[in-house]
Amino acid sequence: MMEKKEYIKKFVQQAILEDVGDGDHTTLSTIPKDKAGEAKLIVKEEGILAGVEIALEIINQIDPTLAHEVLIHDGASVKIGDIALILKGKIHSILIAERLILNVMQRMSGIATTTNRYAKLLAGTKTKILDTRKTTPLLRLLEKEAVKIGGGTNHRFGLYDMILIKDNHVDYSGGITQALTRANAYRDTLNKHIEIEIEVRNFEELAEVITFGKVDRIMLDNFSPSDVKKAVDIIAERFVIEASGGITEDTLQAYAAAGVDFISVGALTHSVKSLDLSLKAKLV
Repeated sequence: MMEKKEYIKKFVQQAILEDVGDGDHTTLSTIPKDKAGEAKLIVKEEGILAGVEIALEIINQIDPTLAHEVLIHDGASVKIGDIALILKGKIHSILIAERLILNVMQRMSGIATTTNRYAKLLAGTKTKILDTRKTTPLLRLLEKEAVKIGGGTNHRFGLYDMILIKDNHVDYSGGITQALTRANAYRDTLNKHIEIEIEVRNFEELAEVITFGKVDRIMLDNFSPSDVKKAVDIIAERFVIEASGGITEDTLQAYAAAGVDFISVGALTHSVKSLDLSLKAKLV
């Protein structure tokens, strides 16, 4: 995985290439090149702002001569009418940057806002909210960054930074013990530390995992809150515990009350509504 700054730089390069191609022909055909203007990024919906860092990279790559003033930073609560960012300079550059900035910030702010609602519901408990790999391809870093901005915690980033044995791995391996035996043998061949987590679907599988023992985290998949509480008591703090599977805002607190360390929610990234933002132009 490349470093964050390099990832953002390359992402913005590709986004500009995708959108601009051989030129913004609408702007080129309607507005003189030397015209200067101003634009304000206006918040049209309450939430948590995210994506300012990416917006600044977009501005820098499109036109480093564009003057910008950041009034509200990533992670801040915003309300309708707030001005988050002001741009001044060439109108051509402002109009090229407009949609890219909005697309990124609206998406990231939507994720941060949703995550923040979940995180607030867990306030006062030991439980942390986790994202998943259910992200938009090639946008995972931005979406997971938005989860952190909203107060959540990142689960594994990809297939390379954790051994996470799911139901299909268990079934293809021939069972819990077989999967864990092979995973531990494989981990011993690696020259880096990597955790092993395994998903269990019932109490029989849970008992088999506990008997085997060589695992860092147990994921309780599609357990009811009462069954999670029972499982937490059985595990008795011997392993880190994660609850997953269809958990919503309405059921979140019940799962946290059962005593799990983490709750993973795919909805933080896979079905989030973007936050409404607008970039309003003005001649200067």
